[in-house]
Amino acid sequence: MSLADDWERQRAFLAVLRDGSLSAAARTLDLAQPTVRRRIEELEANLRTPLFTRSPGGLIPTERGLALREHAEAMALAADAFMRSASAGAEEVAGTVRISASDVIAVEVLPPILAALREKHPRLVIALSPTNRNEDMLRREADLAVRMVRPKQEALVARWVGSIPLGLHAHRDYLAAHPLGTIDAITDHALIGVESHSPVLREIQDQGFAVGLDDFSFRSDNDLAQLAAIRAGLGIGFCQVPLARRDPALVRVFPDAISMDLDTWVVAHEDQRGVARIRATFIALVDGLSAYIGRSPMQRPAPSNWS
Repeated sequence: MSLADDWERQRAFLAVLRDGSLSAAARTLDLAQPTVRRRIEELEANLRTPLFTRSPGGLIPTERGLALREHAEAMALAADAFMRSASAGAEEVAGTVRISASDVIAVEVLPPILAALREKHPRLVIALSPTNRNEDMLRREADLAVRMVRPKQEALVARWVGSIPLGLHAHRDYLAAHPLGTIDAITDHALIGVESHSPVLREIQDQGFAVGLDDFSFRSDNDLAQLAAIRAGLGIGFCQVPLARRDPALVRVFPDAISMDLDTWVVAHEDQRGVARIRATFIALVDGLSAYIGRSPMQRPAPSNWS
């Protein structure tokens, strides 16, 4: 059994683990279902143990199958990183760069920054992962990340971009129908917030803002859903101030009463210093996010120091 064949079997195993059935895994891998079944059966024969049991709802991993998942995930990450590294020479601003960022930053902020980057370097391929989970840079889940907390791992290079202010906002149509009173009466309004306890909610409460989960008339732990609710006029909620400035329909309310800042970092692995595509993307993210926050060129951290 060759290494290539072995990896194809493990890819099939991981796809079935993730998708729960042979047919779903076949669609993910763009293979015929019998091919996926054969690869699973061959892997089970080589390991001399069943990896799945069949049920009316699909395939359920055995205890041995679950124990092997972490290893298969690590191999998949390594394979993806290998393919990105092989996509172009280290001296070329070309090939694939995978970026991880929070939902709002990835969807609302990065696209124009990346559009300008690709206009300058059209051979770049951007793989963007919108997630509020800090993907593991050391395991090569991403080449670059935009984070709201400074990473502690020594093997990572982190550049502080600035602090993104958060503030309460509402659609102007909502405010026309529901005029503001004082901050003390804010719970009389429709409030947009989280569905479960979060660091943001705790910080709001620490600032003396007496609001809890029961006070939110629209609740979601998804930041994009909250933003969409504010834009739709469902009530008052938190939004990044520079993002709200782009939309004349959004109005900041009680700016002097409650405010929060999101420290923002661009992060890369230190051994990528010599890779031209990583460096170019790193610089573009630092400059673009600095401009988004509103830092002047003289205030911006110098990305050229990353060498």
